[in-house]
Amino acid sequence: MSDPFLSVLIPFYGDDPSRLLEALLEQPSSDTEIVLFDDGSPDPAAFQRLNAHPAISAGAVRVLRSDTNLQRSGARNALADAAKGQWLLYLDADMEVPAGFLPRWAALMQEASFDAAYGGYTLPEAQAGRFAVHAGLARAGDVNDAAARASLGASAFAGSNMAVRAALMDRIRFDEAYRGWGWEDVDWAVRAAKAGRLAHVDNPAGHGGLQSVDSLLAKFAEGGLNYARFLERHPDQASLPGARLARLLAQWNLFAAVKAMTPALTRATALPVRARVLALKAYKAACAAAAFREVRP
Repeated sequence: MSDPFLSVLIPFYGDDPSRLLEALLEQPSSDTEIVLFDDGSPDPAAFQRLNAHPAISAGAVRVLRSDTNLQRSGARNALADAAKGQWLLYLDADMEVPAGFLPRWAALMQEASFDAAYGGYTLPEAQAGRFAVHAGLARAGDVNDAAARASLGASAFAGSNMAVRAALMDRIRFDEAYRGWGWEDVDWAVRAAKAGRLAHVDNPAGHGGLQSVDSLLAKFAEGGLNYARFLERHPDQASLPGARLARLLAQWNLFAAVKAMTPALTRATALPVRARVLALKAYKAACAAAAFREVRP
């Protein structure tokens, strides 16, 4: 059997990718393999259930498992090593894909003038009222069409719904120094843009559920070190609004005060959503500013 044209790569830890797998298998996708990677989940139930899927015997699906948690960069690198396709398409386990999603990607890849592309994502509007701050944050930056994302370049990439030639991934790997949540995908895109051609396209996928303010605050606190590492490694990204604010907070030693003050503002339901989103962005910048001393030589 010849190698497939496309490898769809889905890491998971905690989330069950079963619904995504079934949706992908329902789409016309000849010359495609699906590879799922259990990144050391403490409960093996999902792996065992997926490993019994009838599509495995047909050769359309492979399910792999790590005994340890490799984390986001390590899991994506392991999937790239296991993939057989000329093109790799990374998806998150909690994504929802619309009809025609895989055929559209295949057509884009067949005619590609790029080496990697990001397809974007759509917002779960049914949850937008309950999770207004997260919805507002997404609309402010992540939920954009290809033209808007292209104006931001590599900094608007994400590691989910991202297609990349296997040859480029062989050259530019995800940096496994990024631990925990965030920024490993943007770091990859900034480095990849210097080695290949990056593009933004319109083929969005739905991306999981929205989260509470407290969950977002916890993620940004966890990702502060990664954000600081990214900004130190890529001074060419200094014009990003969050980067400018992080450096100002570090320069004027204001990060502790901003970290202490902004969570309450973000939780304040009496404030307009836009103000709460701005407070959340300031908190993210303050977390990076506080971590600069840990990443500077």
